[in-house]
Amino acid sequence: MPKGDTHIAACLIGWPAAHSRSPLIHHYWLRTLGIPGGYSIESVPPEGFAEFVLNLKTHGYSGANVTIPHKERALLLTAPDERARAVGAANTLYYDGDVLRSTNTDVEGFIDNLDASAPGWDRTPHAVVLGAGGSSRAVLFGLLERGIQRIALANRSIERARALADLFGERVVPIAWTDAPAALPGAGLLVNTTSLGMKGQPSLDLDLAPLPADATVADLVYVPLETELLAEARGRGLRTADGLGMLLHQAVRGFELWFGARPHVTAELRALVEADLLAHT
Repeated sequence: MPKGDTHIAACLIGWPAAHSRSPLIHHYWLRTLGIPGGYSIESVPPEGFAEFVLNLKTHGYSGANVTIPHKERALLLTAPDERARAVGAANTLYYDGDVLRSTNTDVEGFIDNLDASAPGWDRTPHAVVLGAGGSSRAVLFGLLERGIQRIALANRSIERARALADLFGERVVPIAWTDAPAALPGAGLLVNTTSLGMKGQPSLDLDLAPLPADATVADLVYVPLETELLAEARGRGLRTADGLGMLLHQAVRGFELWFGARPHVTAELRALVEADLLAHT
């Protein structure tokens, strides 16, 4: 959608959604780019989601982000692209003429944050991914697209890991959760996609000593800003990529689709969101 004098509005649809930092991010970009637009939160229960999405323009919106628990349903109500179909969830909706299309920007949010935080991370042929939930699907898609040759996927329910391996192919190797430490030697990348280490959740108890000295550790958790996993990784001199960086980078393409200008993730924006997180956690 071209930038112009028209006030363009987008929103975040979730249930609940009040905790989201997306308005802070998008209002920062609207202000710094001088675009007369808006971004709101819409708390929509599951029973009202279809009506809201199918009448998005009537509700005054040119596009939307979608969060829990609506991401899978959004896929069925829109025209999804390859990424959204592969991940099995849509988090960004936008109009192409009168067609409501959807995509998943978690993939590039994860990959772009890795590129910014640990350039050259993709020189490794081997990675270890912890967790087999929705976030894991986006991570696996991004790593495979980037050319990682072998991904050990550890999950407490190995059946769920096997299901993702069946979906993504033989380069994804399902392993038992207890076998994760044995997969670390030779792995140039470790990614935590679970909620372990998040505020209010159990810690992720994993010794990083077997990782190579040039490995990168990524954690999708961003509350707290520095998880115990990332603190241990930094203490060992390993490069890290945190969940806040992914949150910021995943917002870029949605903004561009709605408002017609590509924003940048800056130190000022990160400091703004960090301050808000620290003030409310």
